[in-house]
Amino acid sequence: MTITMTPRAPSGSDFAVLARRINQAGLMQRRPAYYAARMGVVTLMLLGGWTAFVLIGSSWWQLVTAAVLAVTFTQVALLAHDLAHRQVFRTKRPSELAGLLAGNLAVGMSYGWWMDKHTRHHNNPNHDDLDPDVAPEVLIWATESAVGRRGLAGFITRHQAGLFFPLLTLLAIDLKVSSVKALRRSGMKRRRLEIALLVLHAAAYLTALLTVLSPLQAVAFLLVHQALFGVYLGMTFAPNHKGMPHPSGDEDFLRKQVLTSRNVRGSRLTDAALGGLNYQIEHHLFPGMPTPSLRRAQPIVEAYCADIGVPYEQTSLVTSYRQALRYLHDVGAPARTEHAAR
Repeated sequence: MTITMTPRAPSGSDFAVLARRINQAGLMQRRPAYYAARMGVVTLMLLGGWTAFVLIGSSWWQLVTAAVLAVTFTQVALLAHDLAHRQVFRTKRPSELAGLLAGNLAVGMSYGWWMDKHTRHHNNPNHDDLDPDVAPEVLIWATESAVGRRGLAGFITRHQAGLFFPLLTLLAIDLKVSSVKALRRSGMKRRRLEIALLVLHAAAYLTALLTVLSPLQAVAFLLVHQALFGVYLGMTFAPNHKGMPHPSGDEDFLRKQVLTSRNVRGSRLTDAALGGLNYQIEHHLFPGMPTPSLRRAQPIVEAYCADIGVPYEQTSLVTSYRQALRYLHDVGAPARTEHAAR
């Protein structure tokens, strides 16, 4: 389903005016102390989680450890997101090195593949043809793609709103499969290093599970850990664009980014849980802005959008999920109609 966004007649760059205000407020400046503390906390969470895993040993209490490590893996992935946007380091090389360690080695996901995919998303958010995050795969985000699906794919499309959260349990596995597929193709930068780090992650992860746990406990740990990791990670990204308008491609930069994005209201706990992605509008306008500056940028951006007549969407977390699920349900309507007519 494509929602038309009326392009504005050109009259200078509205974004340039906003960018000057943001820069004058000092919100694009690096925040090394914040990121040093955040990286330290995430590292301690990761080391502490695996240390607890070893100390607890063969026990069904390890399912609690699996849940803790699922939260930790998501926080590592959110840090890798900031690294990809050059929010942490000024230069490219340390950003890529830290990203590879966080993505490939710590989490088991190709950092290079994900960064390429995420860059294309930022360039054309919610665009039916250009945004890989709305490409028709398991879930369908455009009505025309819902017609003609058969078998399991058709069943999922007809019921995709109800299946959304259960399907998130498979997200972590999907990221790993997609990473392997991407790295099988030649041409990716630092391909051999990425492969080596992914193999090292998989070897260390499986060795730890099979050495410390019984076979049944190891399987249970893997399923719980990867499922909860996928759910938490998916829930940090789901509120941001799903159910928002799909652009035609004629919009200017500011409108393309603002009209396709949704902010989530909340406290600093929400900021930490979602890695700052609850300020999705500000993040898409200024992807290099450090996470702690997004909260300060939000009222500036909202006020400016009101001044120039650009709708600015901001909801609660629960409402954002409800809107996304309603959109999924509406998109699947043609599939349900087609199935009923057979």
